Amino acid sequence: MIMEYLKQIQRLNTMLLAEMPEYQPQAQDFPQDTASQRRLLRSLMNVRPPMPLKREFLAIQDNLLSAEREAKGVVEGAALPPVNGCPQIAVWKGDITRLRVDAIVDADNAALLGCFCPCHGCVDNAIHSAAGLQLRDECHQIMQAQGHPEPTGRAKLTKGYNLPARYILHTVGPIVQSHVTRQAREGLASCYRSCLELAAAHGLESVAFCCISTGEFHFPNQEAAEIAVKAVKDFLWWETSIKKVIFNVFKDIDETIYHRILRADSIAETGP
Repeated sequence: MIMEYLKQIQRLNTMLLAEMPEYQPQAQDFPQDTASQRRLLRSLMNVRPPMPLKREFLAIQDNLLSAEREAKGVVEGAALPPVNGCPQIAVWKGDITRLRVDAIVDADNAALLGCFCPCHGCVDNAIHSAAGLQLRDECHQIMQAQGHPEPTGRAKLTKGYNLPARYILHTVGPIVQSHVTRQAREGLASCYRSCLELAAAHGLESVAFCCISTGEFHFPNQEAAEIAVKAVKDFLWWETSIKKVIFNVFKDIDETIYHRILRADSIAETGP
């Protein structure tokens, strides 16, 4: 089984290097063990520009990624317990690419093509790496049709491909330079509203948000969470197809912040 897994990885690497021979010298520095070759594969997938995908590549890639998805374990979004006092909201700390929901949210940059930095730790890289190269291809088609970079605070919808999630909502959050401006606050709130509006327009019922703009874009965690919770709760106040919203966090501090904000809101609404 392990040998078959390694053979699939090596075949994909060979096909990608045939498309991008300029990476052959760097690829030769990777050892032949499974973990190193898998890291090479992710790196090559990350740097590959949008271009036609061969059927053989897609068949092997999809088989590999679906097996990895099952090995990681799928987390059922519907089974996540709601926060006390917020029956439509859950908080979950973990890998967003494991969540089975109608849509997960990807925090993109304005190009909307995914992260090109090999094996980078951002959520954009994780989502594209787990979904497969079809995702970059679909994003490229969307951006070609649009003809300009994606503005802050909007949303686009693509398929989820090899993810447990059916769809991916793509949004570009504001970048914070030295301090948080009114424009940045409004832009972040717009990211949450736009994603929920687009999800509802397609009849989706469950959405999982990453912590938009708090990583590489430097939005302070506490204020970003406050904006996120308010935007989501304001949206859920109206009749909508959205039945559940999950705040997906990766750090302990973010998990603590979201629970504290939601608990305080619940007390304020219902009394101690």
